[in-house]
Amino acid sequence: MAKEFQVTYDCADPGAQAEFWARALGYVVQPPPAGFESWTAALTAWGVPPELHNSRSAIVDPDGVGPRIFFQQVPEGKTAKNRLHMDVRAAPGLTGDERMAALEAEAARLEALGAKRLYRREPGGLDAGHITMSDPEGNEFCLD
Repeated sequence: MAKEFQVTYDCADPGAQAEFWARALGYVVQPPPAGFESWTAALTAWGVPPELHNSRSAIVDPDGVGPRIFFQQVPEGKTAKNRLHMDVRAAPGLTGDERMAALEAEAARLEALGAKRLYRREPGGLDAGHITMSDPEGNEFCLD
């Protein structure tokens, strides 16, 4: 039986990262627990100091299909290339110019949200073509 899992990102600003990735993936910021109108209300009721309110955040697939993505604040910044990254499937089933046009459109949308384009790999050989980008904190991901 397959196990349920979540993807966890270390970051400086969990709230901002959650907002970016929710918009990038069509996810939503995880709603507060029942009985609370906001996360601030829940955290305050639980006695969490205000300076820790942005120490973590999560996003969820509104359809309940994809994994939960959790963002946790860490003191150190990113220092090297990710060993694990997400591929955002922006052009599944497309090939050639049609594929690259779809990837370019998605890259432009994500740049408007704060992502940065790193490089574009043209189709050829084993590579169908992709665009490598980074999120607002510099974590690499690919548009595939």
